[in-house]
Amino acid sequence: MGKLTRRALVLTQESAGHPFRRSLPPHVFTEPLGGDVEAEENAQAAHRWRMSGGDWRSFITAYCASFVAVAIFIA
Repeated sequence: MGKLTRRALVLTQESAGHPFRRSLPPHVFTEPLGGDVEAEENAQAAHRWRMSGGDWRSFITAYCASFVAVAIFIA
């Protein structure tokens, strides 16, 4: 009889050679989405990351406050 190997019950990709690739979830190795779906997801992501006027005002306010605080600390 052949020697039986005992394997732990794990959710890994056995065909991936590198240990890091084996640790990735199975959905990483699935087929890529179509071009239209990918373009729509990219448009939605760009819309979510676009900064509005209020975002810029908050950023500038925080930057100026930090600059003033550091200037006062140094002086």
